Amino acid sequence: MHIEKNVCDSLLGTLLGDPHKSKDTDNARRDLAKLGIRHELHLFEDGNKLMKPAADYTFSEANRRKFCHFIRSVKFPDGFASNLSKNVAQNDSRLLGLKSHDCHVIMQRLLPVGCRSLVNKNIWSTIVELCTFFKQLCASTVNVSDMVEAQNQLVLILCKLERIFPPAFFDIMIHLVLHLPEEAILGGPVHMRWMYPFERYLKRLKDYVRNAAKPEGSIAEGYVVDEALTFCSRYFDDVETRFNRPDRNDDGIHPTRQLSVFESQCKPLGKQSYVELDNNDRDNADEHKQELHVRLGEGCLNINKVHRTEFTGWFFEKIYAMHRMQAPEVTTELLSLSSKTNMVVSSYPACIVNGVRFVTHDRDVRLRTQNSGVSVPGTGQEMFYGQLQQILEFSYLNGFSVVLFRCKWFKCDSKHMVTENNITSIDINGEAYKDDQFILASQAKHVFYVADPSRGPNWRVVQHVKHRSIWDITDDGLSDIDLLQHNNSSNFTLFVDLGNLQEINLLRRDQDVIPIVQPVTNASRPVTDDSSFLNDADEVELSDEEDESVEEYADEETDAETEIDTEEDDDDRSYHASDSD
Repeated sequence: MHIEKNVCDSLLGTLLGDPHKSKDTDNARRDLAKLGIRHELHLFEDGNKLMKPAADYTFSEANRRKFCHFIRSVKFPDGFASNLSKNVAQNDSRLLGLKSHDCHVIMQRLLPVGCRSLVNKNIWSTIVELCTFFKQLCASTVNVSDMVEAQNQLVLILCKLERIFPPAFFDIMIHLVLHLPEEAILGGPVHMRWMYPFERYLKRLKDYVRNAAKPEGSIAEGYVVDEALTFCSRYFDDVETRFNRPDRNDDGIHPTRQLSVFESQCKPLGKQSYVELDNNDRDNADEHKQELHVRLGEGCLNINKVHRTEFTGWFFEKIYAMHRMQAPEVTTELLSLSSKTNMVVSSYPACIVNGVRFVTHDRDVRLRTQNSGVSVPGTGQEMFYGQLQQILEFSYLNGFSVVLFRCKWFKCDSKHMVTENNITSIDINGEAYKDDQFILASQAKHVFYVADPSRGPNWRVVQHVKHRSIWDITDDGLSDIDLLQHNNSSNFTLFVDLGNLQEINLLRRDQDVIPIVQPVTNASRPVTDDSSFLNDADEVELSDEEDESVEEYADEETDAETEIDTEEDDDDRSYHASDSD
Protein backbone atom coordinates (compact mmCIF):
# COMPACT_ATOMS: atom_id res chain seq x y z
CA MET A 1 0.00 0.00 0.00
CA HIS A 2 2.70 2.46 0.97
CA ILE A 3 4.89 1.22 -1.87
CA GLU A 4 2.05 1.97 -4.28
CA LYS A 5 1.69 5.48 -2.84
CA ASN A 6 5.42 6.22 -3.13
CA VAL A 7 5.55 4.91 -6.69
CA CYS A 8 2.50 7.01 -7.57
CA ASP A 9 4.06 10.11 -6.01
CA SER A 10 7.25 9.58 -8.00
CA LEU A 11 5.35 9.09 -11.26
CA LEU A 12 3.01 12.05 -10.78
CA GLY A 13 5.78 14.30 -9.51
CA THR A 14 7.98 13.52 -12.50
CA LEU A 15 5.19 13.72 -15.09
CA LEU A 16 3.82 16.99 -13.72
CA GLY A 17 7.24 18.48 -13.05
CA ASP A 18 6.46 19.06 -9.37
CA PRO A 19 9.46 20.95 -7.93
CA HIS A 20 9.08 19.14 -4.59
CA LYS A 21 8.49 15.56 -5.78
CA SER A 22 9.96 15.34 -9.27
CA LYS A 23 12.84 12.94 -9.83
CA ASP A 24 13.94 14.88 -12.91
CA THR A 25 16.11 17.32 -10.98
CA ASP A 26 19.24 19.20 -12.01
CA ASN A 27 21.42 16.67 -10.22
CA ALA A 28 19.61 13.87 -12.08
CA ARG A 29 20.65 15.50 -15.36
CA ARG A 30 24.24 15.73 -14.11
CA ASP A 31 24.07 12.00 -13.38
CA LEU A 32 23.21 11.43 -17.05
CA ALA A 33 26.29 13.39 -18.07
CA LYS A 34 28.43 11.44 -15.64
CA LEU A 35 27.15 8.13 -17.01
CA GLY A 36 27.49 9.34 -20.58
CA ILE A 37 23.93 8.46 -21.63
CA ARG A 38 21.05 10.41 -23.18
CA HIS A 39 23.17 13.26 -24.43
CA GLU A 40 20.11 15.15 -25.62
CA LEU A 41 19.05 15.66 -21.99
CA HIS A 42 22.37 16.96 -20.63
CA LEU A 43 22.56 20.40 -19.07
CA PHE A 44 24.41 23.01 -21.11
CA GLU A 45 25.46 26.61 -20.80
CA ASP A 46 23.92 29.46 -22.76
CA GLY A 47 25.93 32.51 -21.91
CA ASN A 48 25.60 33.03 -18.18
CA LYS A 49 22.56 30.74 -17.89
CA LEU A 50 22.29 27.03 -17.28
CA MET A 51 19.77 25.41 -19.64
CA LYS A 52 17.82 22.21 -19.07
CA PRO A 53 16.34 20.40 -22.11
CA ALA A 54 12.68 19.39 -21.76
CA ALA A 55 12.27 15.61 -21.43
CA ASP A 56 9.56 13.62 -23.15
CA TYR A 57 8.56 11.88 -19.90
CA THR A 58 7.32 15.20 -18.49
CA PHE A 59 4.16 17.07 -19.44
CA SER A 60 4.28 20.37 -21.20
CA GLU A 61 2.45 23.25 -19.57
CA ALA A 62 -0.60 22.71 -21.80
CA ASN A 63 -0.64 18.95 -21.17
CA ARG A 64 -0.19 19.54 -17.45
CA ARG A 65 -3.33 21.65 -17.45
CA LYS A 66 -5.18 19.00 -19.46
CA PHE A 67 -4.25 16.27 -16.98
CA CYS A 68 -5.25 18.37 -13.96
CA HIS A 69 -8.51 19.30 -15.68
CA PHE A 70 -9.12 15.58 -16.30
CA ILE A 71 -8.59 14.80 -12.60
CA ARG A 72 -10.85 17.69 -11.64
CA SER A 73 -13.68 16.41 -13.88
CA VAL A 74 -13.73 12.84 -12.52
CA LYS A 75 -16.85 11.89 -10.54
CA PHE A 76 -16.75 8.71 -8.46
CA PRO A 77 -19.68 6.62 -7.19
CA ASP A 78 -21.04 7.13 -3.71
CA GLY A 79 -18.51 6.00 -1.09
CA PHE A 80 -15.92 4.92 -3.69
CA ALA A 81 -13.20 7.55 -3.17
CA SER A 82 -12.65 11.10 -2.01
CA ASN A 83 -13.29 14.17 -4.13
CA LEU A 84 -10.00 14.51 -6.01
CA SER A 85 -10.95 17.88 -7.48
CA LYS A 86 -10.02 19.39 -4.11
CA ASN A 87 -6.45 18.11 -4.52
CA VAL A 88 -5.83 19.96 -7.79
CA ALA A 89 -3.91 23.21 -7.40
CA GLN A 90 -5.70 26.40 -8.35
CA ASN A 91 -3.39 27.02 -11.29
CA ASP A 92 -3.85 23.42 -12.56
CA SER A 93 -0.14 22.70 -12.24
CA ARG A 94 0.08 19.81 -9.74
CA LEU A 95 -1.79 17.63 -7.25
CA LEU A 96 -1.57 18.44 -3.55
CA GLY A 97 -2.28 16.50 -0.37
CA LEU A 98 -2.90 13.06 -1.84
CA LYS A 99 -3.62 10.36 0.72
CA SER A 100 -2.74 6.68 0.40
CA HIS A 101 -6.16 5.70 -0.94
CA ASP A 102 -6.13 8.65 -3.36
CA CYS A 103 -2.89 7.34 -4.86
CA HIS A 104 -4.41 3.85 -4.95
CA VAL A 105 -7.35 5.10 -7.03
CA ILE A 106 -5.21 7.29 -9.30
CA MET A 107 -2.70 4.52 -9.93
CA GLN A 108 -5.26 1.88 -10.88
CA ARG A 109 -8.09 3.94 -12.38
CA LEU A 110 -7.06 7.38 -13.63
CA LEU A 111 -3.36 7.52 -14.51
CA PRO A 112 -3.55 5.01 -17.42
CA VAL A 113 -6.47 6.96 -18.90
CA GLY A 114 -5.34 10.51 -18.24
CA CYS A 115 -1.83 10.30 -19.68
CA ARG A 116 -2.65 8.24 -22.80
CA SER A 117 -2.66 11.19 -25.18
CA LEU A 118 -0.13 13.32 -23.28
CA VAL A 119 3.07 11.27 -23.53
CA ASN A 120 4.83 9.03 -26.00
CA LYS A 121 3.16 5.67 -26.69
CA ASN A 122 6.15 3.71 -25.35
CA ILE A 123 6.06 5.72 -22.13
CA TRP A 124 2.29 5.34 -21.78
CA SER A 125 2.35 1.58 -22.37
CA THR A 126 5.03 1.14 -19.70
CA ILE A 127 2.98 3.11 -17.16
CA VAL A 128 -0.14 1.08 -18.03
CA GLU A 129 1.74 -2.18 -17.53
CA LEU A 130 2.90 -1.07 -14.09
CA CYS A 131 -0.64 0.00 -13.16
CA THR A 132 -2.03 -3.33 -14.42
CA PHE A 133 0.33 -5.17 -12.09
CA PHE A 134 -1.03 -3.26 -9.10
CA LYS A 135 -4.55 -4.16 -10.25
CA GLN A 136 -3.59 -7.83 -10.25
CA LEU A 137 -1.91 -7.52 -6.88
CA CYS A 138 -4.93 -5.85 -5.23
CA ALA A 139 -7.51 -8.32 -6.59
CA SER A 140 -9.61 -10.13 -4.01
CA THR A 141 -8.63 -13.50 -5.43
CA VAL A 142 -4.95 -13.84 -6.29
CA ASN A 143 -3.78 -16.81 -8.35
CA VAL A 144 -0.28 -18.10 -7.67
CA SER A 145 0.35 -18.62 -11.38
CA ASP A 146 -0.51 -14.98 -12.07
CA MET A 147 1.94 -13.78 -9.41
CA VAL A 148 4.72 -16.02 -10.75
CA GLU A 149 4.15 -14.63 -14.24
CA ALA A 150 3.93 -11.08 -12.91
CA GLN A 151 7.26 -11.46 -11.15
CA ASN A 152 8.89 -12.30 -14.47
CA GLN A 153 7.10 -9.49 -16.27
CA LEU A 154 8.08 -6.96 -13.60
CA VAL A 155 11.73 -7.38 -14.54
CA LEU A 156 10.93 -6.29 -18.09
CA ILE A 157 8.72 -3.43 -16.85
CA LEU A 158 11.49 -2.04 -14.66
CA CYS A 159 13.96 -2.40 -17.53
CA LYS A 160 11.61 -0.33 -19.68
CA LEU A 161 11.34 2.26 -16.92
CA GLU A 162 15.14 2.45 -16.76
CA ARG A 163 15.19 3.21 -20.48
CA ILE A 164 12.81 6.13 -19.90
CA PHE A 165 13.27 7.80 -16.52
CA PRO A 166 16.51 9.16 -15.06
CA PRO A 167 18.57 7.06 -12.59
CA ALA A 168 17.39 9.23 -9.68
CA PHE A 169 13.87 7.85 -10.22
CA PHE A 170 14.91 4.39 -9.04
CA ASP A 171 15.02 4.61 -5.27
CA ILE A 172 14.39 1.78 -2.84
CA MET A 173 10.61 1.95 -3.34
CA ILE A 174 10.89 1.13 -7.04
CA HIS A 175 13.08 -1.81 -6.15
CA LEU A 176 10.62 -3.12 -3.55
CA VAL A 177 8.00 -3.58 -6.27
CA LEU A 178 9.93 -6.65 -7.39
CA HIS A 179 9.26 -8.35 -4.03
CA LEU A 180 5.50 -7.76 -3.98
CA PRO A 181 4.52 -10.87 -6.03
CA GLU A 182 6.53 -13.15 -3.77
CA GLU A 183 4.99 -11.50 -0.72
CA ALA A 184 1.50 -12.07 -2.16
CA ILE A 185 2.31 -15.74 -2.78
CA LEU A 186 3.45 -16.21 0.81
CA GLY A 187 0.93 -13.96 2.56
CA GLY A 188 -2.18 -14.22 0.43
CA PRO A 189 -4.39 -11.42 -0.95
CA VAL A 190 -3.20 -7.93 -0.18
CA HIS A 191 -6.60 -6.59 0.87
CA MET A 192 -6.44 -8.82 3.97
CA ARG A 193 -3.16 -7.22 5.08
CA TRP A 194 -3.10 -3.61 3.96
CA MET A 195 -3.15 -0.62 6.28
CA TYR A 196 -6.24 1.28 5.14
CA PRO A 197 -8.40 0.27 8.16
CA PHE A 198 -5.60 1.19 10.56
CA GLU A 199 -4.98 4.54 8.91
CA ARG A 200 -8.70 5.31 9.13
CA TYR A 201 -8.57 4.49 12.82
CA LEU A 202 -5.50 6.71 13.28
CA LYS A 203 -7.45 9.51 11.64
CA ARG A 204 -10.18 8.90 14.19
CA LEU A 205 -7.67 9.13 17.05
CA LYS A 206 -6.28 12.39 15.67
CA ASP A 207 -9.78 13.83 15.73
CA TYR A 208 -9.77 13.38 19.53
CA VAL A 209 -7.07 16.06 19.88
CA ARG A 210 -8.59 19.26 21.28
CA ASN A 211 -5.49 20.62 22.99
CA ALA A 212 -2.58 20.84 20.61
CA ALA A 213 -0.16 21.26 23.50
CA LYS A 214 -1.18 17.88 24.98
CA PRO A 215 -2.03 15.58 22.04
CA GLU A 216 -1.32 12.32 23.91
CA GLY A 217 -3.58 13.25 26.79
CA SER A 218 -6.35 14.34 24.44
CA ILE A 219 -6.19 11.04 22.57
CA ALA A 220 -6.18 9.03 25.81
CA GLU A 221 -9.13 10.97 27.22
CA GLY A 222 -11.11 10.68 24.00
CA TYR A 223 -10.39 6.95 23.78
CA VAL A 224 -11.61 6.34 27.35
CA VAL A 225 -14.80 8.31 26.70
CA ASP A 226 -15.40 6.37 23.47
CA GLU A 227 -14.92 3.04 25.24
CA ALA A 228 -17.32 4.05 28.01
CA LEU A 229 -20.00 5.13 25.52
CA THR A 230 -19.52 1.94 23.53
CA PHE A 231 -19.98 -0.15 26.68
CA CYS A 232 -23.14 1.71 27.66
CA SER A 233 -24.61 1.61 24.15
CA ARG A 234 -24.72 -2.17 24.20
CA TYR A 235 -27.49 -2.01 26.80
CA PHE A 236 -29.68 0.50 24.91
CA ASP A 237 -32.20 -1.35 22.78
CA ASP A 238 -34.61 1.49 22.06
CA VAL A 239 -31.88 4.04 21.21
CA GLU A 240 -30.07 4.29 17.90
CA THR A 241 -26.39 3.45 18.39
CA ARG A 242 -23.50 2.41 16.19
CA PHE A 243 -24.43 -1.23 16.75
CA ASN A 244 -28.06 -1.03 15.61
CA ARG A 245 -27.79 1.91 13.21
CA PRO A 246 -28.37 0.78 9.59
CA ASP A 247 -25.74 1.42 6.98
CA ARG A 248 -25.98 4.42 4.72
CA ASN A 249 -26.90 2.31 1.69
CA ASP A 250 -28.90 -0.34 3.49
CA ASP A 251 -32.12 -1.19 1.66
CA GLY A 252 -33.53 -3.42 4.38
CA ILE A 253 -34.85 -6.97 4.14
CA HIS A 254 -37.35 -7.74 1.41
CA PRO A 255 -39.80 -10.65 1.62
CA THR A 256 -38.97 -13.81 -0.28
CA ARG A 257 -41.13 -14.48 -3.35
CA GLN A 258 -41.74 -17.60 -5.39
CA LEU A 259 -41.33 -15.67 -8.64
CA SER A 260 -37.97 -13.94 -8.91
CA VAL A 261 -39.57 -11.11 -10.86
CA PHE A 262 -41.22 -9.89 -7.64
CA GLU A 263 -37.86 -9.96 -5.85
CA SER A 264 -36.78 -6.94 -7.89
CA GLN A 265 -37.27 -4.50 -5.02
CA CYS A 266 -35.48 -1.38 -3.83
CA LYS A 267 -35.46 1.30 -1.18
CA PRO A 268 -36.72 4.43 -2.97
CA LEU A 269 -35.06 7.77 -2.32
CA GLY A 270 -36.30 11.24 -3.11
CA LYS A 271 -39.70 12.57 -3.99
CA GLN A 272 -42.21 10.16 -5.48
CA SER A 273 -43.79 11.15 -8.77
CA TYR A 274 -46.20 9.46 -11.14
CA VAL A 275 -45.56 8.70 -14.80
CA GLU A 276 -48.16 7.65 -17.33
CA LEU A 277 -46.92 5.02 -19.78
CA ASP A 278 -48.14 4.55 -23.31
CA ASN A 279 -49.18 1.14 -24.63
CA ASN A 280 -45.81 0.44 -26.21
CA ASP A 281 -43.93 0.99 -22.97
CA ARG A 282 -46.42 -1.10 -21.06
CA ASP A 283 -46.34 -4.00 -23.49
CA ASN A 284 -42.57 -3.96 -23.68
CA ALA A 285 -42.23 -3.96 -19.88
CA ASP A 286 -44.70 -6.84 -19.43
CA GLU A 287 -43.14 -8.82 -22.27
CA HIS A 288 -39.68 -8.31 -20.81
CA LYS A 289 -40.75 -9.67 -17.44
CA GLN A 290 -42.52 -12.70 -18.86
CA GLU A 291 -39.60 -13.54 -21.14
CA LEU A 292 -37.15 -13.61 -18.32
CA HIS A 293 -39.06 -14.95 -15.36
CA VAL A 294 -42.23 -16.88 -16.29
CA ARG A 295 -41.50 -20.57 -16.75
CA LEU A 296 -44.67 -21.92 -18.44
CA GLY A 297 -43.08 -23.86 -21.27
CA GLU A 298 -45.20 -22.29 -24.04
CA GLY A 299 -42.13 -20.93 -25.88
CA CYS A 300 -42.34 -17.43 -24.50
CA LEU A 301 -38.61 -16.92 -24.97
CA ASN A 302 -38.96 -17.39 -28.73
CA ILE A 303 -41.76 -14.85 -29.16
CA ASN A 304 -41.37 -12.49 -32.12
CA LYS A 305 -42.30 -8.87 -32.57
CA VAL A 306 -45.69 -9.64 -34.13
CA HIS A 307 -46.70 -11.84 -31.21
CA ARG A 308 -45.39 -9.27 -28.70
CA THR A 309 -48.45 -7.07 -28.91
CA GLU A 310 -50.79 -10.06 -28.43
CA PHE A 311 -48.90 -11.86 -25.67
CA THR A 312 -50.23 -9.81 -22.73
CA GLY A 313 -53.86 -10.57 -23.41
CA TRP A 314 -53.11 -14.19 -24.27
CA PHE A 315 -51.16 -14.65 -21.06
CA PHE A 316 -53.99 -13.12 -18.98
CA GLU A 317 -56.61 -15.43 -20.51
CA LYS A 318 -54.38 -18.48 -20.18
CA ILE A 319 -53.66 -17.95 -16.45
CA TYR A 320 -57.26 -17.18 -15.57
CA ALA A 321 -58.46 -20.27 -17.45
CA MET A 322 -56.04 -22.38 -15.41
CA HIS A 323 -57.18 -20.59 -12.26
CA ARG A 324 -60.82 -21.47 -12.93
CA MET A 325 -59.75 -25.08 -13.34
CA GLN A 326 -57.96 -24.81 -9.95
CA ALA A 327 -54.63 -25.77 -11.45
CA PRO A 328 -51.95 -26.10 -8.72
CA GLU A 329 -49.41 -24.23 -10.86
CA VAL A 330 -51.38 -21.00 -10.64
CA THR A 331 -50.27 -19.29 -7.44
CA THR A 332 -51.27 -15.92 -6.10
CA GLU A 333 -48.08 -14.36 -7.44
CA LEU A 334 -48.60 -15.79 -10.93
CA LEU A 335 -52.20 -14.65 -10.96
CA SER A 336 -51.13 -11.15 -9.94
CA LEU A 337 -48.43 -11.09 -12.59
CA SER A 338 -50.90 -11.97 -15.34
CA SER A 339 -53.08 -9.00 -14.43
CA LYS A 340 -52.25 -5.87 -16.32
CA THR A 341 -50.55 -3.08 -14.43
CA ASN A 342 -51.88 0.42 -14.12
CA MET A 343 -51.09 2.93 -16.80
CA VAL A 344 -49.75 5.25 -14.06
CA VAL A 345 -46.62 4.01 -12.26
CA SER A 346 -44.45 5.45 -9.49
CA SER A 347 -41.16 7.09 -10.40
CA TYR A 348 -38.20 7.96 -8.13
CA PRO A 349 -35.00 9.96 -8.73
CA ALA A 350 -32.83 7.52 -6.74
CA CYS A 351 -32.98 4.16 -5.00
CA ILE A 352 -30.85 1.60 -3.20
CA VAL A 353 -30.72 -1.95 -4.57
CA ASN A 354 -28.80 -4.68 -2.73
CA GLY A 355 -26.67 -2.10 -0.90
CA VAL A 356 -25.84 -0.09 -4.07
CA ARG A 357 -27.09 3.43 -4.69
CA PHE A 358 -28.48 4.25 -8.15
CA VAL A 359 -29.41 7.76 -9.30
CA THR A 360 -31.06 8.82 -12.55
CA HIS A 361 -28.87 10.66 -15.03
CA ASP A 362 -30.87 13.91 -14.88
CA ARG A 363 -30.18 14.21 -11.17
CA ASP A 364 -26.69 12.76 -11.39
CA VAL A 365 -25.35 15.62 -13.51
CA ARG A 366 -26.04 18.03 -10.63
CA LEU A 367 -24.14 16.00 -8.03
CA ARG A 368 -20.46 15.55 -7.25
CA THR A 369 -20.89 11.76 -7.39
CA GLN A 370 -21.77 9.49 -10.30
CA ASN A 371 -24.29 6.71 -9.70
CA SER A 372 -26.16 6.50 -13.01
CA GLY A 373 -23.91 4.02 -14.82
CA VAL A 374 -25.34 0.52 -15.26
CA SER A 375 -24.30 -2.68 -17.00
CA VAL A 376 -25.81 -6.12 -17.51
CA PRO A 377 -24.13 -9.31 -18.73
CA GLY A 378 -25.31 -10.90 -21.95
CA THR A 379 -25.91 -14.53 -22.74
CA GLY A 380 -22.27 -14.98 -23.67
CA GLN A 381 -19.19 -13.08 -22.51
CA GLU A 382 -20.40 -9.72 -23.78
CA MET A 383 -21.43 -6.85 -21.53
CA PHE A 384 -23.98 -4.12 -22.18
CA TYR A 385 -23.40 -0.62 -20.82
CA GLY A 386 -25.80 2.27 -20.40
CA GLN A 387 -27.10 5.14 -18.29
CA LEU A 388 -30.06 5.02 -15.93
CA GLN A 389 -32.89 7.26 -17.15
CA GLN A 390 -35.89 6.32 -14.98
CA ILE A 391 -36.67 4.23 -11.90
CA LEU A 392 -40.21 2.86 -12.24
CA GLU A 393 -42.23 0.81 -9.76
CA PHE A 394 -45.10 -1.23 -11.22
CA SER A 395 -47.90 -2.25 -8.85
CA TYR A 396 -49.91 -5.47 -9.20
CA LEU A 397 -52.78 -7.10 -7.37
CA ASN A 398 -52.45 -8.34 -3.80
CA GLY A 399 -49.73 -5.81 -2.95
CA PHE A 400 -47.05 -7.14 -5.29
CA SER A 401 -44.72 -4.75 -7.10
CA VAL A 402 -41.75 -4.81 -9.49
CA VAL A 403 -39.02 -2.17 -9.87
CA LEU A 404 -37.67 -1.66 -13.38
CA PHE A 405 -34.87 0.53 -14.72
CA ARG A 406 -35.34 2.35 -18.01
CA CYS A 407 -31.86 2.81 -19.45
CA LYS A 408 -30.19 4.38 -22.43
CA TRP A 409 -28.04 1.59 -23.86
CA PHE A 410 -24.86 2.34 -25.80
CA LYS A 411 -23.78 0.52 -28.92
CA CYS A 412 -21.22 -2.15 -28.10
CA ASP A 413 -20.00 -3.09 -31.56
CA SER A 414 -16.38 -2.82 -32.66
CA LYS A 415 -16.95 0.66 -34.06
CA HIS A 416 -18.37 2.15 -30.86
CA MET A 417 -16.46 0.15 -28.20
CA VAL A 418 -12.68 -0.42 -28.15
CA THR A 419 -10.63 -2.37 -25.60
CA GLU A 420 -6.88 -1.71 -25.39
CA ASN A 421 -4.50 -2.58 -22.56
CA ASN A 422 -7.40 -3.60 -20.28
CA ILE A 423 -9.05 -0.21 -20.91
CA THR A 424 -12.55 -0.30 -22.43
CA SER A 425 -13.69 2.89 -24.18
CA ILE A 426 -17.24 3.38 -25.42
CA ASP A 427 -18.97 6.01 -27.55
CA ILE A 428 -21.91 7.40 -25.58
CA ASN A 429 -23.49 8.98 -28.68
CA GLY A 430 -24.34 5.62 -30.20
CA GLU A 431 -27.69 4.49 -28.76
CA ALA A 432 -28.97 0.96 -29.20
CA TYR A 433 -32.01 -1.14 -28.18
CA LYS A 434 -34.45 1.77 -28.23
CA ASP A 435 -37.35 -0.72 -28.24
CA ASP A 436 -35.96 -2.74 -25.32
CA GLN A 437 -34.82 -0.31 -22.62
CA PHE A 438 -36.10 -2.01 -19.45
CA ILE A 439 -34.21 -4.27 -17.05
CA LEU A 440 -35.02 -5.50 -13.58
CA ALA A 441 -33.48 -3.47 -10.79
CA SER A 442 -31.91 -6.61 -9.36
CA GLN A 443 -30.10 -7.27 -12.66
CA ALA A 444 -28.24 -3.95 -12.79
CA LYS A 445 -24.52 -3.83 -12.06
CA HIS A 446 -22.90 -0.56 -11.03
CA VAL A 447 -20.27 1.09 -13.27
CA PHE A 448 -19.02 4.63 -13.71
CA TYR A 449 -17.57 6.42 -16.69
CA VAL A 450 -14.41 8.51 -16.99
CA ALA A 451 -13.72 10.89 -19.86
CA ASP A 452 -11.32 9.56 -22.50
CA PRO A 453 -9.26 12.57 -23.68
CA SER A 454 -7.41 10.54 -26.30
CA ARG A 455 -10.54 9.63 -28.34
CA GLY A 456 -12.75 12.69 -28.15
CA PRO A 457 -15.42 14.38 -26.05
CA ASN A 458 -18.06 11.69 -26.71
CA TRP A 459 -15.95 8.76 -25.54
CA ARG A 460 -15.90 7.37 -22.02
CA VAL A 461 -13.80 4.74 -20.26
CA VAL A 462 -15.82 2.10 -18.41
CA GLN A 463 -14.79 1.50 -14.79
CA HIS A 464 -16.33 -1.42 -12.94
CA VAL A 465 -17.13 -0.93 -9.28
CA LYS A 466 -16.40 -3.43 -6.51
CA HIS A 467 -18.21 -2.25 -3.41
CA ARG A 468 -16.88 -2.89 0.04
CA SER A 469 -18.83 -5.34 2.22
CA ILE A 470 -20.75 -6.63 -0.81
CA TRP A 471 -19.79 -10.06 -2.11
CA ASP A 472 -20.88 -12.23 -5.01
CA ILE A 473 -21.33 -15.80 -3.76
CA THR A 474 -20.14 -18.23 -6.42
CA ASP A 475 -21.51 -21.76 -6.82
CA ASP A 476 -18.71 -23.94 -8.15
CA GLY A 477 -19.54 -27.24 -6.46
CA LEU A 478 -17.63 -26.62 -3.21
CA SER A 479 -20.17 -27.73 -0.65
CA ASP A 480 -17.86 -27.58 2.37
CA ILE A 481 -16.36 -24.14 1.69
CA ASP A 482 -18.21 -20.87 1.32
CA LEU A 483 -16.22 -19.08 -1.37
CA LEU A 484 -16.71 -15.32 -1.38
CA GLN A 485 -15.18 -13.71 -4.43
CA HIS A 486 -14.92 -10.13 -5.68
CA ASN A 487 -12.59 -10.17 -8.65
CA ASN A 488 -9.76 -12.33 -9.83
CA SER A 489 -6.18 -11.48 -10.70
CA SER A 490 -6.69 -13.36 -13.97
CA ASN A 491 -9.23 -10.73 -15.06
CA PHE A 492 -6.34 -8.35 -15.79
CA THR A 493 -3.97 -9.49 -18.52
CA LEU A 494 -0.39 -8.36 -17.91
CA PHE A 495 1.52 -8.35 -21.18
CA VAL A 496 4.76 -6.42 -21.59
CA ASP A 497 5.38 -4.97 -25.06
CA LEU A 498 9.05 -4.19 -25.49
CA GLY A 499 8.38 -2.02 -28.54
CA ASN A 500 11.14 0.14 -30.01
CA LEU A 501 12.82 1.27 -26.81
CA GLN A 502 16.21 1.21 -28.47
CA GLU A 503 15.17 4.02 -30.82
CA ILE A 504 13.27 6.16 -28.32
CA ASN A 505 14.21 9.84 -28.16
CA LEU A 506 13.37 11.41 -24.81
CA LEU A 507 13.74 15.04 -25.97
CA ARG A 508 10.38 16.80 -25.99
CA ARG A 509 9.77 18.64 -29.26
CA ASP A 510 7.20 21.19 -28.13
CA GLN A 511 9.76 22.96 -25.90
CA ASP A 512 13.49 22.73 -26.48
CA VAL A 513 14.97 23.94 -23.19
CA ILE A 514 13.94 25.09 -19.74
CA PRO A 515 16.15 27.81 -18.20
CA ILE A 516 17.34 27.15 -14.66
CA VAL A 517 17.10 30.26 -12.52
CA GLN A 518 20.65 30.32 -11.19
CA PRO A 519 23.96 31.68 -12.49
CA VAL A 520 26.58 29.31 -13.76
CA THR A 521 29.12 28.51 -11.05
CA ASN A 522 31.72 25.82 -10.66
CA ALA A 523 29.31 23.85 -8.48
CA SER A 524 26.44 24.08 -10.97
CA ARG A 525 28.53 23.78 -14.11
CA PRO A 526 27.49 20.79 -16.21
CA VAL A 527 29.84 17.85 -16.44
CA THR A 528 31.61 17.61 -19.78
CA ASP A 529 34.16 14.88 -19.14
CA ASP A 530 35.25 12.42 -16.50
CA SER A 531 38.36 14.38 -15.43
CA SER A 532 36.52 16.12 -12.60
CA PHE A 533 35.53 12.80 -11.00
CA LEU A 534 37.65 10.70 -8.72
CA ASN A 535 39.72 7.87 -10.14
CA ASP A 536 41.40 4.93 -8.47
CA ALA A 537 44.70 6.75 -8.00
CA ASP A 538 42.99 9.65 -6.27
CA GLU A 539 41.19 7.25 -3.98
CA VAL A 540 44.48 5.61 -2.99
CA GLU A 541 46.09 8.97 -2.25
CA LEU A 542 43.08 10.07 -0.25
CA SER A 543 43.12 6.86 1.69
CA ASP A 544 46.78 7.50 2.63
CA GLU A 545 45.95 11.05 3.72
CA GLU A 546 43.03 9.74 5.73
CA ASP A 547 45.34 7.22 7.47
CA GLU A 548 47.75 10.01 8.48
CA SER A 549 44.92 12.22 9.72
CA VAL A 550 43.49 9.31 11.72
CA GLU A 551 46.87 8.71 13.37
CA GLU A 552 47.22 12.41 14.25
CA TYR A 553 43.66 12.44 15.63
CA ALA A 554 44.37 9.31 17.68
CA ASP A 555 47.56 10.87 19.14
CA GLU A 556 45.69 14.05 20.06
CA GLU A 557 42.90 12.04 21.66
CA THR A 558 45.43 10.00 23.67
CA ASP A 559 47.09 13.18 24.93
CA ALA A 560 43.70 14.62 25.89
CA GLU A 561 42.78 11.45 27.80
CA THR A 562 46.15 11.57 29.61
CA GLU A 563 45.52 15.15 30.71
CA ILE A 564 42.04 14.23 31.94
CA ASP A 565 43.43 11.26 33.93
CA THR A 566 46.07 13.51 35.51
CA GLU A 567 43.44 16.05 36.57
CA GLU A 568 41.27 13.27 38.05
CA ASP A 569 44.25 11.92 40.04
CA ASP A 570 44.90 15.41 41.45
CA ASP A 571 41.26 15.72 42.44
CA ASP A 572 41.30 12.32 44.12
CA ARG A 573 44.43 13.21 46.12
CA SER A 574 42.88 16.49 47.26
CA TYR A 575 39.67 14.63 48.19
CA HIS A 576 41.53 12.08 50.33
CA ALA A 577 43.55 14.85 51.94
CA SER A 578 40.37 16.61 52.95
CA ASP A 579 39.03 13.35 54.44
CA SER A 580 42.14 12.92 56.53
CA ASP A 581 41.77 16.44 57.86
